[in-house]
Amino acid sequence: MTTFLNKHKSLTTFDLKVIGLVLMVFDHIHQMFAGAGVPGWFNWLGRPVATIFFFVSVEGFTHTHDKKKYLWRLLIGYWIMGVGDALIQALFSVGNVALMNNIFGDLFVGVSAMYGYEKFKAALKKHDLKSGLSGSVLIGLPLLLSLYLHFSVQGRGFFQLSNILVNFIYPSAAGAENAYFCYLAFFLYLVKDNRKLQYLFIVIAAIWYTGYLSYWQFNDLFTVNIQWMMIFAIIPIALYNSKRGKSMKYFFYIFYPAHIWGLFILASLLGVK
Repeated sequence: MTTFLNKHKSLTTFDLKVIGLVLMVFDHIHQMFAGAGVPGWFNWLGRPVATIFFFVSVEGFTHTHDKKKYLWRLLIGYWIMGVGDALIQALFSVGNVALMNNIFGDLFVGVSAMYGYEKFKAALKKHDLKSGLSGSVLIGLPLLLSLYLHFSVQGRGFFQLSNILVNFIYPSAAGAENAYFCYLAFFLYLVKDNRKLQYLFIVIAAIWYTGYLSYWQFNDLFTVNIQWMMIFAIIPIALYNSKRGKSMKYFFYIFYPAHIWGLFILASLLGVK
């Protein structure tokens, strides 16, 4: 099997992004048009998407010439997506669909941890306390904010307002689209030079995530609790040849919000319930 995969590693970073985008569109068509009868298997196709993009973020962070700029792009994307989601939902509605999509938050948390780890590791070698502290903040702040949100979620007045502001200003792990599992990107980064260990982390995350969503009762694995299907991300990742391919640097930043908002507006105009 290993020999076969080595001979057929033909997918570039560009190809992985395209595969993720196509599967993502199917998933979001189901999200917006399930009330119109779109079949559940559209949702199945979307399960590997986040894992593919987590893997791509590891490659992107590893090879970018400006890691700080990469992190800022994700944060700005998070802000724009957050404002856009709120505005679109204020103007349109699709049954009980809550427009909470914002993968930029997940990617930011994962890449922030990668960047923090690099800064912390470099600080240890140079005995640089300031860099060490900033690295620790980058890794831990999304978790600390999650802890704050957990205790403030039932508060009133100031606490409710601060909860909203915290979620908008800085991504937390708890508020991410995939919750704490966005840290899978960080673990994939830690073993970025060992593809087999990356597969293992994906499998562990799939099992844990599935159990977490079903409270460790593994039922309805093909109807309700289908998160285990994220393991299929291993297939395109195994065919990855570590080459960049064509550049689509800003296409994802534009296409991701545009297609979600467009599908939501279309479903609203068509009266999907």
